[in-house]
Order: sequence, then C-alpha cells, then structure tokens
Amino acid sequence: MIQNATLDKIYIRDPFILPYDGYYYMYGKLRGNDTEFVVYESKTLKEWSLCDVAFRPDEYFWAEYDFWAPEVHIYNDKFYMFASFKSKDRCRGTQILVSDSPKGPFVPITEYPVTPQHWECLDGTLYIDKHGTPFMVFCHEWLQCGDGEICSMELSADLKSPVGEPKVLWKASDFIGCRDLIHGKESKVTDGPFMYRMENGELICIWSTFGSNGYMIVTSRSDNGEIDGNWSVEEEPLFDSQGGHGMIFTGFDGRRYLVLHSPNDGGNERAVLFELEENEGKLIIK
Repeated sequence: MIQNATLDKIYIRDPFILPYDGYYYMYGKLRGNDTEFVVYESKTLKEWSLCDVAFRPDEYFWAEYDFWAPEVHIYNDKFYMFASFKSKDRCRGTQILVSDSPKGPFVPITEYPVTPQHWECLDGTLYIDKHGTPFMVFCHEWLQCGDGEICSMELSADLKSPVGEPKVLWKASDFIGCRDLIHGKESKVTDGPFMYRMENGELICIWSTFGSNGYMIVTSRSDNGEIDGNWSVEEEPLFDSQGGHGMIFTGFDGRRYLVLHSPNDGGNERAVLFELEENEGKLIIK
C-alpha cells in the first residue's frame, strides 16, 4: 500500500477527486493493471494513501480491457461510478456502477453500458438538471465519427436506462483551435466532459481535445443555463500545456480546484491541482 505519497509520486490519468466526510477520494488505476480501479484518500490534498480496490470485475463482466476514467458522484444517498470499458466484440461504452461507500466495492447496476450499444463512447459524466432529472454527458468517439462529439442523454431516475435518444451538444471542430490527432486523417478528439455551475448561474462544460500545443482543456457554455440550451465553445483554452481530462471540485477550505493529468505522456501522467477563481463569468487558473 502506498502511504503518504504526494501527487507527483502517483501515476494517474484522468484524475477525479470526490470530497466526502472529511476525506478526499481520488480514483484511478495502478500502473500496469488495466482491469481494476483503485481509490486513494487524503485529508489535506497533499499526502495520499492507496486505501482500497474500488472495482474488480467478476468472471461474468463483459469488458476485457481499456478500463478508463472512473469518476464517482453522490446521487440519492449512494455513490455511483461512471467508467469506460471495451471488449473485442462490443463497442466501448460508459457503464454505471454503485456502492454504499466512496471506497467501494462498486458493482454494475446493469449488465452492459447505458450508452448506445452501436456507438463507440467514453468518458460519461453525471449531470442533474434544475428539476432533479439525471443526464449522462459523454463522448461519441472520434475513432468512429471522425469529428468527436459531446452528447447528452436523459437517464431514468434509477440511472439504469436512457430516456429518449442522445443529443449532440457540440463537436470537436466547434473549437476554433482544434487540430487532428493524426496527420492527414479526420481525427478530432473530444475527451473528459465535466459539467460545472458558475456562481452567476451559467452552466459550462470543461472538456479536452488537441490543439497546437497538444492536449488541452477548453470550455463550452450553454446560452440558457441548462443542458438543453445552445452550446458555444470558447476560443481561449482553460489549460493548454500538455495536460487535460480535468474536473472541478470545492475543497473543505471553500476554495475551487481544477485537477487534471499532466503531462499527457504515456507513463508519466500525474494529477496536478490548480486553484480556480471566477472573474466576470470566466474561469481563471490562479
């Protein structure tokens, strides 16, 4: 077990931090283990301990590889993990799992992902609208559609099934600085959407793509403060220094934080924390 390790000593991609009951919980994978998710805990955001295996599949679980980007949300007094999985005979999808504890163990609430079975999908996140209706916001992967999409899909109250068809909110190419990942091939990436309510009531989504400086985080904004609004992508990235797939949380100190992985370099990724402030409706890294 890793005891009292600082973030620069912990390998992690796509970090997600959940503050709960005096502890911060961070979800990810151990290096070299592609089929389990683990959870780290900290009281300070400075020193972390590996506290448990949050999800270990049983012999009947459908996915075989590409266990990616676990994130955990509190909903109806339970802890729900949204994570992406893949197998040789099924499209990549975001599956929802549940636990009574932020440490797990998490178990799937359905046999297969809730994302469309014929779409290659990843990085689903939970959003609850002003009426208490749950939505999954997720990526329709560029590997299938070329110009990656961010989509929303209403979920049933128990999160087990979609309500209606997915709606495309925007595409990777809607970001003016988007660049193809592969030269000479349409390969515009959408990764890691995370919904955030601004102090002024506006609804934004941070997400990742590739631009002239490599992997980065950009911001989209709804024109009516809700998921069903018209979304526009801001020209100025929130972070453009070879890092991304971020999320925002409020610490026990009342401060807002952005956590992301950087660099975006196989094997060297680490969770990096930045304090955020809002200025005239914009998020700014302090």
